[in-house]
Amino acid sequence: MTAVLDADEASALLDASIAGTLPDKRGRFGPFGGRYVPETLVPAFERLEQGIARYLHTDEFQAEFKSELKNWVGRPTALTFAPRLSARWGAEVWLKREDLAHTGAHKINNAIGQALLAKRLGAKKIIAETGAGQHGVAAAAACARVGLPCRVYMGAVDIKRQAPNVDRMLRLGAEVFPVESGDKTLRAAIDEALREWVTDPANTYYLIGSAVGAHPYPYLVRELQSVIGREAREQMISMAGGLPDVAFACVGGGSNAIGLFYPLLGDRDIQLIGVEAGGTGDGLGQNAATLATGTPGVLQGSYSIILQDENGNVQETHSISAGLDYSGVGPEHAFLQAVGRVTYVSASDSEALAALEELCELEGILTALETAHAYAAAKKWAKDNPGKRILIGNSGRGDKDMPTLTQYPVRTNANAAS
Repeated sequence: MTAVLDADEASALLDASIAGTLPDKRGRFGPFGGRYVPETLVPAFERLEQGIARYLHTDEFQAEFKSELKNWVGRPTALTFAPRLSARWGAEVWLKREDLAHTGAHKINNAIGQALLAKRLGAKKIIAETGAGQHGVAAAAACARVGLPCRVYMGAVDIKRQAPNVDRMLRLGAEVFPVESGDKTLRAAIDEALREWVTDPANTYYLIGSAVGAHPYPYLVRELQSVIGREAREQMISMAGGLPDVAFACVGGGSNAIGLFYPLLGDRDIQLIGVEAGGTGDGLGQNAATLATGTPGVLQGSYSIILQDENGNVQETHSISAGLDYSGVGPEHAFLQAVGRVTYVSASDSEALAALEELCELEGILTALETAHAYAAAKKWAKDNPGKRILIGNSGRGDKDMPTLTQYPVRTNANAAS
């Protein structure tokens, strides 16, 4: 469910988005976004907004950011043709390989960018939240790179299922604080990080990991992650001979998806499809398919689409993938659904597992469980659209998911079947 926009209003807002004039001065993407924060945090948000305006698009900042992306992160990441997957699906399948970036996922693009900004703003320490652990690892690495102490909040449930990433964070010098309150996953971790920020907003920088939260975070994360889509667009033209017919990305909070989609918004012939976590069923608490089943409301500082009951109580979620296990979604995704530019679908736990196995056995790539949802949806789309060119945002690698994957025996042998 989404906010109702008439056709003319939706068209005008989409034009504004493509032109780069959204969010507006109030931090709004059409009806979504804004800033709903405690009075004690208003100065910190205003300082961040002023810092973004002062530094983000200067030649000096961009030169340092691009140097770090090239020489430390390892960009540009590869665009990989998937020949055996293409033959199986009856499509032309290309993969944008964020799993090949330093620390193993797209999260590092945003983390190093915000860490460089935090230094310029005079921060004495950085705090972060994490679900799947990839943002926590990226934040820890980025803080080590720029020389700032890092504290990461992580739900107790996620700590158990993402143990390898917890160890990586600790080895990179971060403190990891288990969150036992609430649903003990990403939403609870964000709440706890916000509570600490309130206690010392002048010296603390909150390095948020997704395109969620109060303005200007959704804008800042989008700007830092858009390198994904810019690279992919250029690589598709040079390597594939043209742009894709469709691009897929998984969506939790939505940073990798907005990073891939935003530079492609103006290419209106490209269908854009975000894939949420369908979990084990359609009922509240069984999935994290926010845009499919949620309603408008305020969560953690932003007006977006959220999973809530009829009384406005935010609901717990479920997904086999920790990074998609979130009760909300970034406001720009809610906006892009409302104006009809991006379609959002879901894939179940079992579909994601099957897609992960197929990719492993046909292409030798162990993707993250989050990303596997995008592969599951892309395979369905290919069946109904034979011969088309498909781009999939491979947002991260699956090493972190081995504690979860070992609970599920391998069910197929794609090599033997090929």
